[in-house]
Amino acid sequence: MKNKLLSLFLILTIASAATAQTKPAIVFIGNSITQGKGGPGGFPPPTHAVNYLKEQKGINDVLFANVGRSGSTTLDWLPGSGKYFILASKAADSLYALKDHQLIFSMKLGTNDSAIEGPNGSPVSKEAYRKNMLSIISELLTRYPGSKVVVHHPIWYSTNTYNRSKYLAEGLERLQSYIPEIDALVSDYRTTEPGRVFKGDTKAFRYFRKHYIKLFKPENGQAGIFYLHPNEEGVAVLGKYWGKAISKAL
Repeated sequence: MKNKLLSLFLILTIASAATAQTKPAIVFIGNSITQGKGGPGGFPPPTHAVNYLKEQKGINDVLFANVGRSGSTTLDWLPGSGKYFILASKAADSLYALKDHQLIFSMKLGTNDSAIEGPNGSPVSKEAYRKNMLSIISELLTRYPGSKVVVHHPIWYSTNTYNRSKYLAEGLERLQSYIPEIDALVSDYRTTEPGRVFKGDTKAFRYFRKHYIKLFKPENGQAGIFYLHPNEEGVAVLGKYWGKAISKAL
């Protein structure tokens, strides 16, 4: 009799685990690309990322807050001194209070840090970029025990990008120098905070570089027509890339 009861208990436990639903609560941190500067009337990448997650088996009741801010650098998101960190913490406070949800931070920063001049603190060296990202992530992990952070690679922009801020080829080269720093940072966290910090999307940079004419909106700048922001179709593509990366962290 005991063996039958034990077998029944194991069957019910396995069945319960199989039907369990993951409920993510996501705070999206980023710049104008995260905020949504694509084609008019389109949804920003976080909305497309969430829509992708909602379609996945085992993921239910996805909540999110998009606190991306145009023109922001890692300096703007630093805890204490940054003017935007409070946006992330306020959003996270509300979502963290829902104990049946998994709090996740989705981060995509670096475009404005890489500029030659214009955005706050630019140009930001790769060493300073990593230090700033470390400060932001560590504070989030400390404030919200059990939370997770997904760090996406920044995406490509054209080498003549020059609006009110100056990027150009030098900026793009600097932007690419941040990618190994992100990878190393995530790798370090695997030891210090196992299971909490994940490498996000790594594919969009190359994909957009190849398909920018179709997926970016042309913008008039001081060095000719440049490509910095995905258009409506590109925003949807980027959101799906983010959604896939976030789903792996779940």
